[in-house]
Amino acid sequence: MRAVLEIGGTHVTAALVDPLRTRVSRRIRRSLDARGDAEHILGTIVRCADELRAPAGQVWAAAVPGPFDHDKGIARFKGVGKFDDLYGIDVRSVLLDGVWPRPADVVFLNDAHAFLLGEWSAGAAAGRRRCVGITLGTGVGSAFLVDGVVCREGPGVPPEGRVDLLRWSGAPLEDSVSRRAILARYGARHGAHHGARNGVRHGEPDVDVRDIAVRAREGEPWAGQVLDEALAALGTVLAPCVRDFGASAVVVGGAMARSWDLVGPALRRGLGDTPVRPRPGTLGAHAALIGAAEFVGAAGR
Repeated sequence: MRAVLEIGGTHVTAALVDPLRTRVSRRIRRSLDARGDAEHILGTIVRCADELRAPAGQVWAAAVPGPFDHDKGIARFKGVGKFDDLYGIDVRSVLLDGVWPRPADVVFLNDAHAFLLGEWSAGAAAGRRRCVGITLGTGVGSAFLVDGVVCREGPGVPPEGRVDLLRWSGAPLEDSVSRRAILARYGARHGAHHGARNGVRHGEPDVDVRDIAVRAREGEPWAGQVLDEALAALGTVLAPCVRDFGASAVVVGGAMARSWDLVGPALRRGLGDTPVRPRPGTLGAHAALIGAAEFVGAAGR
């Protein structure tokens, strides 16, 4: 069994993964506020890892979003609206000192890389040589994989392998395709129409992207338009990467991918005449956990 962590903007998950069967045998998930202080964030992560009770001397793998120095295990979040209080902290040392039973080491990888490695191992990208993975959550994560190896450069691969560094309409992509961008776009018009702020009607709680998706399915034109425009923009930006990389699979995960009935058509339209059709991941919440275990195994640890 391999011990793994997945650290996200709203939760942390610790799991034991069977590498032979690519199966999660034990999983613990705890809520996490990525806007909280370092004590809250790191304390929650350590407590979740402790609850797993992994065997002593394990090499743990931790899937973490960027910006993060994955080689050194040091947080580099700054001005991204999550984990800002962790900037400069050696997270590897915190885990090695705080988790019990003690790990032998902790290796880090990008959470989008973990997602695609999982889907390549046992999911929607299985058997495909050249794969692109996109995760849609608080922002846009990406991964480019050739025969199970992450690519950070080469034809079709954006700088550092990060689609979020590309631009749309003269601005960073995440100004159009991200949780904050979608909520701002929806709220700017919807809220004004209802005498509310941030798309909130009188007496209702704050909306999130999942609420906008529900409203789109119920026939609200503005909700449908906001989601459609954002995801079509992503497809348009992604199309040259997919063509030049020679991708045989484009797999999409993250919270927004759960609304595939809305995400899929808009993304396909943006991708235009690219020869590959995007598909949702099939492993759900287990994808990044399995991918993190695969990463440790591939490193021979």
